[in-house]
Amino acid sequence: MLVANGLECVRGGRRLFRAVGFELDPGTALEVQGANGSGKTSLLRMLCGLLAPAAGEILWNGADIRTLGEAYRGELVYLGHQNAIKDDLSALENLLVSETLAESAVTPAAARDSLARLGLAGCADLPTRVLSQGQKRRVALARLLFRERCRLWVLDEPFVALDQQAVREIAAIIAAQLGGGGIVVYTTHQEVAVAAPRRTELRLGR
Repeated sequence: MLVANGLECVRGGRRLFRAVGFELDPGTALEVQGANGSGKTSLLRMLCGLLAPAAGEILWNGADIRTLGEAYRGELVYLGHQNAIKDDLSALENLLVSETLAESAVTPAAARDSLARLGLAGCADLPTRVLSQGQKRRVALARLLFRERCRLWVLDEPFVALDQQAVREIAAIIAAQLGGGGIVVYTTHQEVAVAAPRRTELRLGR
């Protein structure tokens, strides 16, 4: 279970939100909504332990995430605005490197299959600097296919720059993770139907 109690965010002397709280059981999707500047990305960074809240606490299975260290980070996948890929590496090399760093045993054949599933079969060996923004985003999102063991996915605008087919594929991947008992927190400005055993919304900036 992921629990947030009384979270407050202050950036540059300006309060973005306060008294934010929620409880997410396994199989729950939380869609975080709000205008630009309302603190959506800041909230996601808090959930990952990358930004300390001005007030409040975040609990994972009853324990404060600040005390859990690697035990928490090992349960977590975070995909931010930046794709975290190297332009000089191919799509395949980027995926293999990221999974090696995540201590995920992925073969080149499995990596190629994941890229093909996301419509990148013909781009696997190209340097990512020549790919479109949507293709680069799909290279980053391909990591999700190897992170089923991670019980918490935190995704910042996962559908941005994607065509309709890719949006449907990513929504299906997220739905499968939720169906297996994972928790997914994500932001989006698009109307995307994500199937989930339980789904809730949080709107910042009210």
